Amino acid sequence: MKYIATVVLLLFISGCGLKPSIDDPKLSDAQLDLEKFLVGDLVAYGQFQDVLGNVSRRFVVDITGEWDGSNLKLTEDFEYSDGTTEQRIWYLKKVGEQGWSGTADGVIGEAKGLENGDTFYWNYTIDLPVPDGTMRVTFDDYMWLISNDRMLNKAYMSKFGVPLGEVTIMFEKL
Repeated sequence: MKYIATVVLLLFISGCGLKPSIDDPKLSDAQLDLEKFLVGDLVAYGQFQDVLGNVSRRFVVDITGEWDGSNLKLTEDFEYSDGTTEQRIWYLKKVGEQGWSGTADGVIGEAKGLENGDTFYWNYTIDLPVPDGTMRVTFDDYMWLISNDRMLNKAYMSKFGVPLGEVTIMFEKL
């Protein structure tokens, strides 16, 4: 039991210390504007990797973004490698120069985001569908504008502050 507690503690500590920051030095002069990048049709490719490094699920997401001047609606249609599908619709609102807030089915409260240069940080808690119901987890997403048509997303997933894994996604504008 002590061994398991030590491993869990080490995973927790290592997971907390290895995340990027919205204030990290920028690698480019690019300016991410979500309301421009996410409008129209996009495709995203991703996978979930647990804290031990095991890839357990891959997916493709078809995304349609609509911007009305202050609100961004993202319709995400997921297709997982096991053949299952899921749709999530996000409603995002621009808050000031760099801030964002958002909601989607399953999101607890409100998601909060912040743009800074080529980087976007997005934090939320969500009840994710799992085979026997739902599991409440928190995501800390970091997105980096790679080019005018590509954005990389690294999402750190945790439950009660304990790291569960990471989701890596590459977004491409069509």
